[in-house]
Amino acid sequence: MGFANKTRLGALAAGQSASRWGRGSVLAALAAALMLPAAPALAQSAPKLDSGDTAWMLTSTALVLMMTIPGLALFYGGMVRKMNVLAIVMQSFAITCLVTVLWMICGYSLAFVGGNAFIGDFSRFFLKGMDVGALSGTIPESVFMCFQMTFAIITPALITGAFADRMKFSAMMLFMTLWSIVIYSPIAHMVWGSTGWMFNKGILDFAGGTVVHINAGIAGFVSCLYLGKRTGYGKVAFTPHNLILSVIGASLLWVGWFGFNAGSALTSGGTAGMAMTVTQIATAAAGLAWMFVEWALKKHPSVLGIISGAVAGLVAITPASGFVDPTGALIIGIAAGVICFFASTTVKNIFGYDDALDVFGVHCVGGIAGAILTGVFATKAVKGGDAAVGLIDGNAGQVLIQVEGVLLTLIYSGVGTWIILKVVDLIVGLRVSEEIERDGLDLGLHGESVQ
Repeated sequence: MGFANKTRLGALAAGQSASRWGRGSVLAALAAALMLPAAPALAQSAPKLDSGDTAWMLTSTALVLMMTIPGLALFYGGMVRKMNVLAIVMQSFAITCLVTVLWMICGYSLAFVGGNAFIGDFSRFFLKGMDVGALSGTIPESVFMCFQMTFAIITPALITGAFADRMKFSAMMLFMTLWSIVIYSPIAHMVWGSTGWMFNKGILDFAGGTVVHINAGIAGFVSCLYLGKRTGYGKVAFTPHNLILSVIGASLLWVGWFGFNAGSALTSGGTAGMAMTVTQIATAAAGLAWMFVEWALKKHPSVLGIISGAVAGLVAITPASGFVDPTGALIIGIAAGVICFFASTTVKNIFGYDDALDVFGVHCVGGIAGAILTGVFATKAVKGGDAAVGLIDGNAGQVLIQVEGVLLTLIYSGVGTWIILKVVDLIVGLRVSEEIERDGLDLGLHGESVQ
């Protein structure tokens, strides 16, 4: 018999002996009978809509969407040659439209609803049953769905930088359709879904180190290997046509990333505040680290270098942003700037692969560094609870869990991407003709050009 039931019996006994103890005792007993059960009842009450959390998540959703259009579109657009700028910008915009529809039809349901350890189910197919009153925690489920949609949008859009200047638009659209459903949704489910395999193993990925950056980075790497090098690669200078556009794009990415990381708290409380703080610190540290290494080795600090370093810092802090303190963020940022610089220059030159806009060097390598360092620097002081979280808390096992998540993403996304590329190649062909590649994708694919 529970404590509340025993209290009720005691109150009844007090009521039956009212003639001896007086009216005051009766009132006290009745008060005890009415008030004491209220605490467990409140604890078990259903979640309620919180207008503050909802307002923050609406803002975060808009910020993350801004990361793709116009942020990523401009970042990539400034780095390609002038004759291909419309093509790369078109890819970001078209993917935004395409993935929005796919997410509504099945992507959200496969990623976040029910299912097993590897994939969700179709209970939210076409967002069935998602009415105005449906909640996800303290925010409307529709807002949570839209927030996660923006992650599903930017992830495939990141891949386009690896195969820039050489994929057919029709092939790109088919590839992104299949990739979003077959690769992105299952990985999102495994890492973030309540029944997901890595989620239940305890992986720490606050905002998408594995789901977004390693996933997109390895897919980009496989794509650039499958398509082969751009015509003239190593012989012709592929100089960025307008770094001002890239600086604007990188700046929009930086600002939008506060929605990406701080928004992943799903509330407007202290966790969101700390996520914003460590995001700012790691990004600045990585930008400086890349700049100073480049300055020392190449005798000049470049604009392209510092913005690439900042993006590397944003990538690396993403999985850690809800778990590390400012000192951890500083170390992660410095490490990301240095590691991603060498991955995008020395390693790329040694192996000779044509990752046009350094998707692998920044997003995959930066994501791996960030995911593993999350296991090192995550603390219970930030995450909450009494249990040790990362290596510095005394939980060395977390690093192994992080490595397992990294390997899962690399293998599943890498192999799956190759298979999808093969299928698309057989159906429509992947690569533009040499003539279109030489004259530019803007005119060859879209019949337009930048004047």
